[in-house]
Amino acid sequence: MSVSQDLKNFLLRGNVVDLAVGVVMGAAFGAVVTALVKDLITPIVAAIVGKPSFAYWAFTIHGAKFLYGDFINALLSLLLIGISVFFLVVLPINRLVSRYKQVPPPDPTIRKCPECLSDIPVQARRCAHCTAEVTPTTPGAAA
Repeated sequence: MSVSQDLKNFLLRGNVVDLAVGVVMGAAFGAVVTALVKDLITPIVAAIVGKPSFAYWAFTIHGAKFLYGDFINALLSLLLIGISVFFLVVLPINRLVSRYKQVPPPDPTIRKCPECLSDIPVQARRCAHCTAEVTPTTPGAAA
């Protein structure tokens, strides 16, 4: 097989393509969330606090200028982006997923040990975990 064929096979594997799509979608989603925070949420905070930006807050020691206001802006952006993503993406997706989540039926070949509550086969006469004697049951009548 040639190198170009190997490269083609590598690039067209499902996980590489999925990763590329995920990165592109992640970048686009990041831009949307950043715009949401910058254009909608930060002005609300600025209206409450009274300052649209803390970037000009600074102090000087021996001629070195420390821009702590810029750090506060970055910290506030991180906090606001995190809160926005949690409430606008994570919570709704978790609620949607939990709505359609199906609980698998219990395994009819397993039952709980009456002494230690570990899982044991229904036909077992002794628990492998605590060695308690148990009465075997039929597979359809798990206790």
